[in-house]
Amino acid sequence: MALIKSALELALERTESVKGDRESIELFELKRQGKRIASVFLEDPEKSSIESELKRFPKEKQDSIRRGIFEVLISQISLPAIKEDLVRLASVGKGLAAVIGDKRFGQTFQQLLQALERYLADTEQYDKAIRQQYAPKLKQKEDEIARRTGRRMAIDPLQDPEFVAFYNQNMGALRDRYQSAVDQIRAQAQEAFGLKD
Repeated sequence: MALIKSALELALERTESVKGDRESIELFELKRQGKRIASVFLEDPEKSSIESELKRFPKEKQDSIRRGIFEVLISQISLPAIKEDLVRLASVGKGLAAVIGDKRFGQTFQQLLQALERYLADTEQYDKAIRQQYAPKLKQKEDEIARRTGRRMAIDPLQDPEFVAFYNQNMGALRDRYQSAVDQIRAQAQEAFGLKD
């Protein structure tokens, strides 16, 4: 006669092989602690210091914490949309230099910040130039609408699909040029930290 097992006995049999790996759980928690440290640092870099936070932990635990900090900071490296983003990026660079422990990386990151300042200026210039270059065509479309309807209407360039395509093509080329610098600094940071992509 077959034995009938209770649900509890079946569950215990299935979970026997699943043992909690204390070491991997601890590493995960330390990494998460590092991510919290990075978040606090990014909220107010003037009040928080990554170096002093790391010193609170024993040396053997610092690697996992550093990795958590590094992952948060490197994810923040991107092209700025507005000037205020440069302040955030400067903090990211300061934090990465602290985690990596290489002053040269800090200098390299400063060069990236200068390039990103130029990117914002170029974005503004491109925007004006694109709008000026497209203005005659837009005027021509407005005149055509006025001729057909008898009413003068101003067309918002961003409502014109042709303009949007032209704008995106030109701005995309500019973004691509500067994105390569961002990708390069990410790769340098990963290499300096000891990670390979």
